[in-house]
Amino acid sequence: MENLGLLADGFGAVLTPENLLYAVIGVLLGTFVGVLPGIGPAMAVALLLPVTYGLDPISAFIMFAGIYYGGMYGGSTTAILLNTPGESASVMTALEGNLMARGGRAAQALATAAIGSFIAGTIGTLLVVFFAPALASVAVEIGAPSYFALMVLAMIMVTSVLGGSPLRGFIALFLGLTIGLVGLDLNTGQTRLSFDQPLLAERIDVVVVAVGIFALGEALWVAAHLRRTPAHVIPVGRPWMSGEDVKRSWGPWLRGTAYGFPFGALPAGGAEIPTFLSYVTEKRIAARKGRDEFGKGAIEGVAGPEAANNASAAGTFVPLLALGLPVTATSAVMLAALQGYGIEPGPGLMTDQPELVWALLASLLIGNVLLLVLNLPLAPVWAKLLQVPRPQLYAGILFFAALGAYAANLQAFDLFLLLLLGLLGLMMRRFGLPVLPLILGVILGPLMEYRLREAMAISGGEVSALWSEPLAIVIYVIVAIAVVAPFAVRRIRPTPAAVAEDLSTHTHETDEEKVR
Repeated sequence: MENLGLLADGFGAVLTPENLLYAVIGVLLGTFVGVLPGIGPAMAVALLLPVTYGLDPISAFIMFAGIYYGGMYGGSTTAILLNTPGESASVMTALEGNLMARGGRAAQALATAAIGSFIAGTIGTLLVVFFAPALASVAVEIGAPSYFALMVLAMIMVTSVLGGSPLRGFIALFLGLTIGLVGLDLNTGQTRLSFDQPLLAERIDVVVVAVGIFALGEALWVAAHLRRTPAHVIPVGRPWMSGEDVKRSWGPWLRGTAYGFPFGALPAGGAEIPTFLSYVTEKRIAARKGRDEFGKGAIEGVAGPEAANNASAAGTFVPLLALGLPVTATSAVMLAALQGYGIEPGPGLMTDQPELVWALLASLLIGNVLLLVLNLPLAPVWAKLLQVPRPQLYAGILFFAALGAYAANLQAFDLFLLLLLGLLGLMMRRFGLPVLPLILGVILGPLMEYRLREAMAISGGEVSALWSEPLAIVIYVIVAIAVVAPFAVRRIRPTPAAVAEDLSTHTHETDEEKVR
């Protein structure tokens, strides 16, 4: 009850005409910037930091909260409409969302993303209000072996589930892990796979990889087929979700929220793993129900990952506020902003600066409501982007993709990398390699290496340290089941071809008996 009273005080500070205006501006700017390929919420907050220097801390963070949630939703807009994620957490949304858009259901995909963002963000923020201290203490106790095991689980699940061939999935994962190795080894100080290029001493930015593989690869693939397939306008379809759409989405919304918040609350967590796991879960649930729409535009594949994305975004405020640990690029920028105001996040923040903390949490709830109110009616408007003729549309995508890649580090060399990665994306589409395992390898590869070395250093080089925590053991058991189960099911359950052969043999024998 004390937390509710403090939250009410936070609403009292936020609910003024001036601060509500800042919240609206933040949501609109965040959505607009998030729509641009490769420019996510972290870059938006960083670009707007100088603008807020003249504001008081509460007003500044109200605007930041709107930018944060608006950027998350804006990234899903380009992922759905253009198959171009605005940031890495929107990668999963692009898989089914873009297929829905191509099938004339762009407005429904955008609507389920907006509603899922609202539900997950609201639940996640309320969980921060009530359980931040307890969740922070639990998160601190999870060690490097468990983190490493979680990343192995994510890679195995995603690579084995996506695509028709696990071999192609693992080839794509290997390519991603190789790209993730590029750069300076933080332990030895040696450069790896840099080819004597000083600009490759830093790791290749994930934004550049995602934009190159998705945006440029998609644009090149479309350009290669424009002469064979006449350009056509994709229909927008009905502007609102039907009752059946809502019925199929509410379960993924809640499950995605349950996945996203714990991962966001973990130090060194983030939205990538829960969005991957949410997609895998919804795909398997749909298979058990006899639905085969995944890979053709399943609304569950949009609702679940989007909810996981926004629940994780809310969860990142747990370690940021309670421990002073930023677990995403955006929260790192917000930490820098806090320090710019002379505020040091950590265990004492909620007692030293309670008015700021509770005003920030209240602004997250208000920003989430504004996100739904502003973007749900705009879903059909955004969907009309698909009615732009494809040559002009993809020319615009190439422009903003190049702008996003250049803005990541302000290096012209990144444009050269963008071209190489775009050609790689084109070849992957040509040979049927799924792009998601590659992105997963780039994102999680360096984190896996860091956690592996941390675990080995603590144990003095003993490999047994990798399964020295109960949580790690449980995760490895799940990994083993996930790897072995498909082969066991194939051995136990006859394939359709075998069933057909048995039926044919039985019918043939029956006919012979009739003749006799």
